[in-house]
Amino acid sequence: MRNLKRLREYPSAVVGLVIIVGLLLVSVYTLITIPYSEAVRLWRGGEAVWYDSPKNASPVWYAWITRRNLPQTIIVDSADEAVPKEVEAGAGDTTTLSMTLAFDYPYDEFPQEVTVFFRTSYAKKAPHAALTWITPDGREIRLTQLTPTRADSYRVSQDKGLRRRLGTETVEEGLFGDPESETPTPLNGTYQLRVEASLFEKDSTLRTELVVYGSVQGLAGTDHLRRDLMVALLWGTPVAMSFGLLAAATTSITTMAIAALGVWYGGTVDSGIQRICEINMILPVLPILIMIGTFYSRSIWLMLGVVILLSIFGAGIKSYRAIFLQVRTMPYIEAAQAYGAGNRRIIFRYLVPRVLPLVIPNLVILVPAFVFLEASLAVLGLGDPVLPTWGKVIENANKQGALFNGYYYWILEPAALLMLSGLAFAMVGFALDRVFNPRLREM
Repeated sequence: MRNLKRLREYPSAVVGLVIIVGLLLVSVYTLITIPYSEAVRLWRGGEAVWYDSPKNASPVWYAWITRRNLPQTIIVDSADEAVPKEVEAGAGDTTTLSMTLAFDYPYDEFPQEVTVFFRTSYAKKAPHAALTWITPDGREIRLTQLTPTRADSYRVSQDKGLRRRLGTETVEEGLFGDPESETPTPLNGTYQLRVEASLFEKDSTLRTELVVYGSVQGLAGTDHLRRDLMVALLWGTPVAMSFGLLAAATTSITTMAIAALGVWYGGTVDSGIQRICEINMILPVLPILIMIGTFYSRSIWLMLGVVILLSIFGAGIKSYRAIFLQVRTMPYIEAAQAYGAGNRRIIFRYLVPRVLPLVIPNLVILVPAFVFLEASLAVLGLGDPVLPTWGKVIENANKQGALFNGYYYWILEPAALLMLSGLAFAMVGFALDRVFNPRLREM
């Protein structure tokens, strides 16, 4: 305990501990607020879940850095009581429904795309709707007429006929552009989408939702499937911490115990352990993991088990063995044997505690190695297909050409978290090494 208090003398260790505690708190917060089932649903749901999010949107802080008024996503739902509606009864069961979805557009750039979603209920005959776009300067642009089904959408930005009628490069330029500007420039002000629908059945309903997709969203941005990257960055934290800490702790403690057993019993036991260690040291760990992920399973827990199994009989056994050989010859070990202490007591009460000061720094330094290994497997396409992780984000970004297309945030955010976690454990580990190793302490 006295040695641990000495960590306060090392500023790098204090900074590292603050970062590690922060990562652990984020892990706990994530597990509480986004349960496993919800995380899987959000990450694998695709556009069905993230329909109201833009594709490849930068984080909101990108607009702060560039000092540009970049558009954010605007959603106007007819279910909102603030949306004016007019209902007129017609002949028979026919009803005319008129609604106006209005919104302010104060941004300096055009939106990514515009989509209108419909939710209808009817028995036999679907409603019929006519859409009209009204600009701030009073121009009325007829969009389309359609008969929406129960869950339908009108992709305004993909309407080639509308683009030809507008005579612009994109539909957004025609709908939001200032007609008096020589260069394509958005016209700021209040826009309206007027929906005039005919309902042919008594209990028929029509709900309309207008989504104007922006180019920035959230603290982490979105990917090509409209998913909020913050989900993966948050859930990647407990995955990385659990993988790294479990692998490092299990490997270090088991390796030390096996080395102690081999030294104490000696003979065939020690010889067998050394032969297994030498064979294991020449096995290529990464190719084995790739083979398992390709032909058997990509489960992160299976990978964790294999990593631990292959790491137990590593070079650490030989290092611990050299130390235990010296400890075994010490007088207090002979005294323990003299008063009749059993083998188990000598190993775990007298041999192992002498090596623990060396195990703790090594354990902490090992954590980032396993964290990076998990991320490397995901980047190679061998990560858990269900869980969102930092490596998975980097893999998706690489496949979609994020750097080539200018989506730097997609790569930099998970990479920064990986480097931050690795740096934190390294700073604490090196400080612990100085605290527990008298020779390093004097330097």
